[in-house]
Amino acid sequence: MVIRKIEPVVIVVLGPTASGKTNLAIELANHFQLDVHNIDSRQVYKGMDIGTAKPTKDQQKLAKHFLIDISEPNNRITVHDFQREAKECLAKTFQKQSIALLAGGSGLYLKSLTSGLKPPAVPPQKQLREQFKHKSQVECYKLLQICDPISAKRISPSDSIRTIRALEVFYATGKPISALKTMKRPSWNLIELGLNPEDLYERIAKRTKNMYQNGLVEETKELIIKYGYELPLLKTIGYNEALCIIKGSLSLSEAIFITNQRTRNFAKRQRTWFKNQHSPKWLNDQNPLKESITLIQEVIGLTK
Repeated sequence: MVIRKIEPVVIVVLGPTASGKTNLAIELANHFQLDVHNIDSRQVYKGMDIGTAKPTKDQQKLAKHFLIDISEPNNRITVHDFQREAKECLAKTFQKQSIALLAGGSGLYLKSLTSGLKPPAVPPQKQLREQFKHKSQVECYKLLQICDPISAKRISPSDSIRTIRALEVFYATGKPISALKTMKRPSWNLIELGLNPEDLYERIAKRTKNMYQNGLVEETKELIIKYGYELPLLKTIGYNEALCIIKGSLSLSEAIFITNQRTRNFAKRQRTWFKNQHSPKWLNDQNPLKESITLIQEVIGLTK
């Protein structure tokens, strides 16, 4: 097949967690002979495979994946860091071909690439974080509501990682993270394909159960051995509950229930983000691959 357009085309597969983004991205990658660029904020970390639903080794053999396993879990990747890495990766892709494929559910990561978002280049503030450790999440969140009420509305009251990040940006720069400036939007022809299946909650429940059956607790133990109990990423969905199993404060069934509920709440926030921040073509549940191929072909102009 011959691709007529020479201007960069970026295909994005987005949607809430467990909606089927990985499988669709791999199928599109194979059809159009593309690589997959990850835009999931936890899949960038090594050793966090099961709990992040990272593409398996077999899936990665089906299509080459970039922007996964680029950092150790104790070396936090900021949005600014990811943006820099991703831009370099996409630039290399565009040297070889005029089309790139992105897939994932981290809205801010996607926004940093497609909308000219300019995240602050603020490294983790160790002294500030030490001070925040002595405060509860409730106290930190109340502080965020005072410093940056806009961000507080976007961040879940239980999301300690994003709360601390927003606070340290404010204290380091004197400006709220919600006041991020934007640069010139990239001159890409953007194709956003959205997945939002009707049976999402059933998918979440099945995937949660599979994560524990496939070794999430064992993976969490390995992270503890390497990085300690205080690793911030152990507070994220799935890992926190697995940690509680290890400590003996939760049973397996309780951990599965809580992980499932936290994942459903996270999916709701993702849906809200994509609804308010993006305008994707929402695909039907019957044959999203066929619909995607048709939409992409209409934009890039293919002849055989």
